[in-house]
Amino acid sequence: MKKIIVQKFGGTSVADTEKIKNAAKIAIKEKENGNDVVVVVSAMGHTTDFLVKMAKELSSHPSDREMDMLLSTGEGVSIALLTMAIQAQGYDAVSFNAMQIGIMTEKIHSKARIIDIHTEKLRKNLNEGKIIVVAGFQGITEDGEITTLGRGGSDTSAVALASALNAERCDIYTDVEGVYTTDPRIVPKASKLKSVSYDEMLELAHAGANVLHPRSVETAKHYNVPLRVRSSFNTDNEGTLILGVEKMEIYKPVTGVASDLSQARIVVCDVPDKPGVAAKLFSKLAHENISVDMIIQSYARKVSNTNDIAFTVNLDDVPGTVSALESLKSEIGFNGEIQTNNDIAKVSIVGAGMIDRPGVASMMFEALAEQGINIKMISTSEIKISCLVDKSDADKAVKALHNVFELACDKTAEVKGDLPDV
Repeated sequence: MKKIIVQKFGGTSVADTEKIKNAAKIAIKEKENGNDVVVVVSAMGHTTDFLVKMAKELSSHPSDREMDMLLSTGEGVSIALLTMAIQAQGYDAVSFNAMQIGIMTEKIHSKARIIDIHTEKLRKNLNEGKIIVVAGFQGITEDGEITTLGRGGSDTSAVALASALNAERCDIYTDVEGVYTTDPRIVPKASKLKSVSYDEMLELAHAGANVLHPRSVETAKHYNVPLRVRSSFNTDNEGTLILGVEKMEIYKPVTGVASDLSQARIVVCDVPDKPGVAAKLFSKLAHENISVDMIIQSYARKVSNTNDIAFTVNLDDVPGTVSALESLKSEIGFNGEIQTNNDIAKVSIVGAGMIDRPGVASMMFEALAEQGINIKMISTSEIKISCLVDKSDADKAVKALHNVFELACDKTAEVKGDLPDV
């Protein structure tokens, strides 16, 4: 039985017809290696951004349903063109959108999660020797509504398909040569990692490393799907392999540094200090599909018996967050101010080697202090420490932390093109 390889090409890898031809050659080469091939494709270049811009010119608050209808069209163009390119080189290929093969999702527009994938049509066409090209980023509900998977949806589509088909591996093709110790545009001597664990990649992705989306890494870890990140334009480079930590050889406490400039801090002031208040507050945000990251609650004020709750959300979720909190004022019983700050950044260090190794946090804090960088919030996990700083200090913080944990390579990393949008 042939092995199945799932390949995913992001928007920068299919941005024009020459790049589409290049993606076709990569798919054909894998087919010539004796494997069955399923290719997942994003919309071309900045198509999604262009469609969003047009929608916002027509309506300041377009409905999520109609946005899904609009944005799902981008991948339809990509899959048809890539299939034509493969066929033009003499190979049998067929394209499918999510509705045609049955990528089933929950009934949530713009941020849907995949709940099932029907593989019958896929396996039939693979058995017929065809290269299959599938639209990423999109799905369909049981009642026939088109949905999209949100930011990084094509990565998630690819990993989910690899899991459903019991694929040998999922290769994520982009325009950088793998996963680096930090953004090479900030630190030119960032090192390319030969391998990284699922947990480390997940934390780096959550921390702002724009190579893979966290949901795709979560799916890969859950279903133990081997992942490889590699360049569409230098296929001689094997890229970065993402695997279980038990297979890793860990030499340093910190594997990478990441910064996330897409978050905002919300402070809910003078909240009653009593049981159930925080539960009501965050349950309301969850009901609105708003994800919360860092959370800090202050000590209670004895006189007023209130405290402040600070947390971070994605910048796009700020209006919805403020609206949800305002609607809770009478229920929770607070009249305090709701403060927002969009001018912040989350800077994180990540490494499986941090476990049971003392002194890592103090090294991080000292490095930031030496650069005069003030820390506004701190959160930790077993393998990650994150600090909230002013956005203007983000690059300086990344450089300082990359240096103090000795993550630089011997020679300047060459990064071709822009880092991918996920």
